[in-house]
Amino acid sequence: MLVLLPPSETKRPGGEGPPLDLEGLALTLLREPRDAVVDALVALAADEDLAARVLKLSEKRRHEIADNAALRTAATMPAIDRYTGVLFDALDAAGLDADARAWLGEHIMIHSAPFGPVGALDGIPAYRLAAGTSIPGLPALRRVWAHAVTDALAELRPGFVLDLRSEAYAALGPVPTGVSSVYVRVVTPGEGGAVRALNHFNKHAKGDLVRSLALTRPRIESLGEFREWARAAGWALQDANAGEIALIV
Repeated sequence: MLVLLPPSETKRPGGEGPPLDLEGLALTLLREPRDAVVDALVALAADEDLAARVLKLSEKRRHEIADNAALRTAATMPAIDRYTGVLFDALDAAGLDADARAWLGEHIMIHSAPFGPVGALDGIPAYRLAAGTSIPGLPALRRVWAHAVTDALAELRPGFVLDLRSEAYAALGPVPTGVSSVYVRVVTPGEGGAVRALNHFNKHAKGDLVRSLALTRPRIESLGEFREWARAAGWALQDANAGEIALIV
């Protein structure tokens, strides 16, 4: 099973790992678009005023331009530790034991805007870039990433993909046709049997779900097996649109 996670806008600063090694990241087919996006971000950082406008940075966040300027030289840390925010706080990867973290490294990819999907334990630097940002000198990120990511995932040949990404990041790399997968939406019961989507609790539930997977480390290669594991683990699921499932919280 491969689990795809969205990134977070907020990130931990610093790191103790070596500088970014694009060749060493998961999905090596993505080397060319990774180079293109990283080079464009570094070049953009040379003009702070332009970078602030493009990246939609407030005065308080302008220091993040320096993060982009140093993408190739800054210290790194595992991607699963780099991101903060509701989902990653709920997952609490730092609080997991070695076996659980190893499971994350084998089964989790986080879909970043500058690097595409990276392994949970791949070293990445701090950066600022969102899925919907248009970088001068580059096509729209969807054009940069979508086909390349789909092709790279196809080469990986995952047995089953659990897609927990937001719609914006799912658009940057659709799961290949023919690969068994399901897109997860988090909902809560409403009146008359209806359900409604969540925002804050959507992210929290996804973090809890991944933590539960890492702690139990099931062998899942199909939607049916995921359903069985979820039921046993106390998660409530409901069929949604084609290719989607609702996680009820």
